[in-house]
Amino acid sequence: MSAASVVAGLRKSFREGITKSYEWRRSQLLALLKLIDDNFSDIAAALKDDLNKSEFESQLMEVDITRNEVVNHLNNLSEWMKPTYVKKTLINSLDTCMIKPEPLGVSLVLGAWNYPFHLAIMPVIGAISAGNCVILKPSEISECTSNLISKLMPNYLDDRCLKVMLGGIPETTELLKERFDYIFYTGSTSVGKIIMTAAAKHLTPVTLELGGKSPVYVDKTSDLPTVANRIMWGKCANSGQTCIAPDFVLCSPDLQQKLVEALKNSVTKFFGTDVSKSEYYCRIINNQHFLRIKKLLEGQKPAFGGDMNEADKFIAPTVLTDVKPTDQVMEGEIFGPVLPILPMENVQAAIDYINSRPKPLALYVFSNDSKVVNKFLSETSSGGVCVNDTLMQISMETLPFGGVGESGMGAYHGKHSFDTFSHMKSIMWKSQALESVNDLRYPPYTEKNMTWLRRLSRKSVKSKSWLPFSLLGLVLFSAVMLIMTNKDHIITKFQ
Repeated sequence: MSAASVVAGLRKSFREGITKSYEWRRSQLLALLKLIDDNFSDIAAALKDDLNKSEFESQLMEVDITRNEVVNHLNNLSEWMKPTYVKKTLINSLDTCMIKPEPLGVSLVLGAWNYPFHLAIMPVIGAISAGNCVILKPSEISECTSNLISKLMPNYLDDRCLKVMLGGIPETTELLKERFDYIFYTGSTSVGKIIMTAAAKHLTPVTLELGGKSPVYVDKTSDLPTVANRIMWGKCANSGQTCIAPDFVLCSPDLQQKLVEALKNSVTKFFGTDVSKSEYYCRIINNQHFLRIKKLLEGQKPAFGGDMNEADKFIAPTVLTDVKPTDQVMEGEIFGPVLPILPMENVQAAIDYINSRPKPLALYVFSNDSKVVNKFLSETSSGGVCVNDTLMQISMETLPFGGVGESGMGAYHGKHSFDTFSHMKSIMWKSQALESVNDLRYPPYTEKNMTWLRRLSRKSVKSKSWLPFSLLGLVLFSAVMLIMTNKDHIITKFQ
C-alpha cells in the first residue's frame, strides 16, 4: 500500500472522530500495555539479535520505561483531557475562558535503531493519548525489532487509526512527501535537517530528538569510584549507542590519571577482565558504524581499552587521555564506547569550552560543591542537566526530555508527550446578554466610552496591596454592568 493511500485512510478515520473520545484512547493504551506484557520474551530476543542486549538491559531501558509511560498516561489521561480555565481580566470576568487540548490529526513517528522498541513506542503513546491517528516508521537498521513491532501492533491496536510502515530511505522519502499534522523524529542531526526541510513544505510542526556531544565535568570534590561507576554505566549501556551518553570528560590535569584508574576499575567490576566474554555488554549495530568508530581511534593511544573484533562488531570500553579539542574524536558525536578526557585548568575553562560548541542534549556535572554546580546551571545551555549521575534524567516522567539548538527541538515524556501531540485551543465563551456594556466598544466612538473602557481594561503593575483594590474593582465593575443592563428601566423609574 502506498504512503499516500495509508495517509488518506488515516485522515478519513480521524475526520470520522474515532480517536477523539476518552474511551477509544484508553482502550488503545490498555491494548498497548497488553502488547508489552504479552510479548516481553519476543521483544528481548529481537533486541538481543539487533544489539546483543542482555535481558536485564532490555527490561530496564527498553521495556519497563515504555510500560511505565503507558501506565502513567492511563492514570492521568482523564485529567489531561480536561480544559484548563485561565485567569481573566476585569472586563472579561463574566466570560468563560479556557484552554482545551485537541488532537492534531495524523502524526508520523520516525523511530531510531539504538533503542528500537523504546524510541519507537514512546512517542506513539503520546500520540494515542492525545487522540491522533499515527503512522509509525521504525528504523530499518534494527531489523529484528522493527519487524516484530510491525507484526504485533496490528494484532493489538486499532488498524483503522494506527499503522506501521517498514522500509529504508526510499520509503521514508515517500512518506515525507505527504502532508502530516505532526512529525516526531528521533535520530541524527544531519537527518533531522532533512526531516525539517520536508516538513517545511507543508508547514508541519516537528519534534526533533537529536543528539550531540554530551559533556561530563568532574571536580576534585567528587568521590572518584562513585563517579567512575556512574560515568561508565552511562557510557557502556548499549555500548555507548545512546543519544545522551557521556561523550567526553572535562577535568583538571591533576585529576585525570586518578579518574582513569577509577574508570578502569569500574569496567572490570561491570564486565570482568575480558569484556568480549561478558553477557552484559552490547555490540555495535552494524559494520558501517563499527568502521566509523574504529576510524576515530586512528592515531590515538588509549589509556585502556581499544580492543575490537570486526566480525563480532565488538569494541571494548576505551578511554583516551590528554585529548585536544582539534582531535578527530572531538569533531562529532561518538555514539560508541569511546570516552575522551580533555584536561581543563579550571571550571571557567570547562564552561567556556562547552559554550564554544553546539548545545548538547545532556550535560553531566559531578561535584559536591553547590557553587560549581550552580555555575554550570546558569552559564551553560543544554537540553537537560543531570548532576552527579548519567542517563537517569530520562527516567523521570515529569521532566520534559528534549534538546535545544542542534540537539533538537520539542520535548516529550509524561504529560509533555500529551501536550506535544495536542493543539491547545483557546476558547472564550461570552453571553449574548449585557449588550449595553458592549456599546462602549462600538462606533460611534466617543471620549467618554474610551474613558470607561480604559478604566475597565487597563492593567497596572501589581503592588503588595493589589488584592483589596482588585476585589473593589470587581465589585464596581459588576455594579456598572448591572446599571448599564438596566439603564432603561432605571431612567424610566426616575422620570
